[in-house]
Amino acid sequence: MKNISVKWFICIIIILGNFLGMLDSTTVQLALYPISQGLNITLTQVQWIIIAYMLVMTVFLPFFGKIGDLYPKNKVYATGFFTFALGAILCTISPNFGLIIISRCIEALGASIMMANGPAVIATLFHGKNRGKALGINGSLVAIGGMLGPAVGGLMINYFGWRTIFVPSIPVSLICGYLALKMVPSYIRRKELKFDYKGFLYFGISLLSLLLAISQGHSWGWKSLQIIMLGILTLLFGGLFYFRDKKISYPMINFKMFKIKPFTFGNIAVMMSYMTMFTNAILLPLFLQGILKYDAFTTGLLILPYSVASATVAPFAGAYSGLHGSKILTRIGPSVYIFALLIFTTFGLKTQMWQIVLASVIMGIGNGLFQSPSNNAIITSVKTNELGVASGILSLSRNLGNILGVAITITLFESFRNIFAINGKQSAFLQSYHTTMLFGILFGIICLTCSTIAYHDSKAPNS
Repeated sequence: MKNISVKWFICIIIILGNFLGMLDSTTVQLALYPISQGLNITLTQVQWIIIAYMLVMTVFLPFFGKIGDLYPKNKVYATGFFTFALGAILCTISPNFGLIIISRCIEALGASIMMANGPAVIATLFHGKNRGKALGINGSLVAIGGMLGPAVGGLMINYFGWRTIFVPSIPVSLICGYLALKMVPSYIRRKELKFDYKGFLYFGISLLSLLLAISQGHSWGWKSLQIIMLGILTLLFGGLFYFRDKKISYPMINFKMFKIKPFTFGNIAVMMSYMTMFTNAILLPLFLQGILKYDAFTTGLLILPYSVASATVAPFAGAYSGLHGSKILTRIGPSVYIFALLIFTTFGLKTQMWQIVLASVIMGIGNGLFQSPSNNAIITSVKTNELGVASGILSLSRNLGNILGVAITITLFESFRNIFAINGKQSAFLQSYHTTMLFGILFGIICLTCSTIAYHDSKAPNS
């Protein structure tokens, strides 16, 4: 019993790291305007505070996942906390735009270390039902971090100023870093410590180019010279990375993992699920404030039921998948949030609060039912000595889904609003909102299809 209690305490430390990483990435969203005023920069410039963070965090996920397979996990994870704390401290004192961008990149490195290795440590600590439950709690708190960020940021900014949004994570990171160093097992199984740094350089350039193109395509123009050049860099360095990793004996990513159906189609399903979620996450606040004229606080309260429902369901779904496999819940989950999006497509000028809450709760239930079992099946499908890389790729799939969801949703919404502009501003907004939601449903259908392929023969894990 004592051993189990220690494992759960370690699990909480790991989960706090993932929670901080996602919370911070979204907390800054509401601070962009006051930061631009405080540093005397344009809103176009200030957006890079978020873009730089997301790009650095995402690009380094597979790298730090691999590092977690090669070096003691307690030292790796503690380094993540300490790096994150350093970045947060620097953010609170950065006097100008350039230094705050550098500080945010340091924060992102810490977040990337923690998010890349969190699921791997949890999967090593637990087996069967407890593994699924722990991954479920981890997944739900990462989602809560993403959804609560704007609310927490809003409160801190209103009462204490924008710099204070970085302060709460500093003591938490330092304490958790110390505890991770002392309590998280090292899990070293290899004597050789080889890493393909040249391959990582190729991979990093390719992924950075791709993410930059995705995140900036709607503002630069998808046919602009910048986007075309980024596309060429993506293909060129992506090809160099692939052929190099196929040749060397210590590849950064073992491409044989992608022959595992639950791993490959499971990651695609996770990515599509986040694209589905972010279609709603981006558009619903716009609808609530732009059409129904709710203030920011009321909007936050109406979005909160999604997080509550998801966080409540996820641990139970994870525990169920640990005992009975992921096949059933990874089909039910997408089906439920497809149904929720269908409800959102009916929203209009007379939509009541209870309808918004109901649809948000249904959406949250669907997400909670899907994420934990899917994560459990993906992590369980690979060898133990590749858990770090698998964990990094899983986090990469989530972040790609986030970035793609935001970029595609904004592009579609603005495009449709221009098409429907002839019908008047309000009508154009609603028509664009409903049409873009249909694409969210399409993403959900793709997610459901990939889940069906990935977990067709999924059974309860034996270990």
